[in-house]
Amino acid sequence: MFSIIIPTWDNVDYLKLCIDSVRKYSKHTHEILVHVNQGGGDDHTCAWLRSQGISYTFARQNVGVCMSVNYLAAHASRDWLLYLNDDMVCCPGWDAPLIEAAQNASRRLAMFFGQLIEPVGSGNPLVITQDFGRTPKEFDEPRMVAEHMSVPRADILGQGSQPTLVHRKWWQAVGGYSLEYGPGMSSDDDLLMKFWVAGCRDFRIVSASRVYHFAQKSTGRARRNKGARTFVMKWGITQRQFKRRYLARCGSTCAQAQPTAMLPRATVAGRVKRLLYGLRDYPLGDLAAWDAAPGRHISDWETSNQ
Repeated sequence: MFSIIIPTWDNVDYLKLCIDSVRKYSKHTHEILVHVNQGGGDDHTCAWLRSQGISYTFARQNVGVCMSVNYLAAHASRDWLLYLNDDMVCCPGWDAPLIEAAQNASRRLAMFFGQLIEPVGSGNPLVITQDFGRTPKEFDEPRMVAEHMSVPRADILGQGSQPTLVHRKWWQAVGGYSLEYGPGMSSDDDLLMKFWVAGCRDFRIVSASRVYHFAQKSTGRARRNKGARTFVMKWGITQRQFKRRYLARCGSTCAQAQPTAMLPRATVAGRVKRLLYGLRDYPLGDLAAWDAAPGRHISDWETSNQ
């Protein structure tokens, strides 16, 4: 049903749990595609993927989330793309509710997301807090299997999260992740905005699709780009304003709204921030600070089709 896209960066212990959970707890068979970013050392990820017969792409440096996911999407063969982080573990039956949502959407422009469970409360109301372990070694899988649905939660409309499910044609139509957000911070919110501008009004966290997230096991190691600044420079509105004034208003009526309804407009705060940020080198300064050797080409990457 899905092409499951997983970027990874020297994180093989988490990746093994992630892929094992997809294989064990999916009700349907999915295509699994992995991009391996080798960021300073070989953690034997490629060798393990070959032993498992999993197709992957490989770069000798960390090219970031945006480039990794876009490149994998170009290799996908299924109609629906699901972006899954390597530090996530799928709970039993996680895919069935997403499949039902996708089938009900038919040809309509829509974005669907899983319901995250994390071990430590972050104050994010979209996330359920349940501690099933904070590392692969501590992971309590039997308790996760038994208790992952113990916290009731209805579907949440007008919000974005991860994992992210979109139809491949719409991913291609809006251009996927925007590379100016490399290595990836705020690229999710930019994708929400691009889908909104394209006419999407159905943004939904599907509560029955539960995924355990160890949280920031890769992004916590990366040099962060100033994604909030890039967002306001690009769109003229802050991420918070977009979410509160537009995205959060999406309910059952908004999902049926005309594509041109409520097109975001630049705000006073957005204009002021753009003026101030325009004195700095965004986003190219961020990209240069993150990538010590910018300008490497995709032709330097390797692809293994198992």
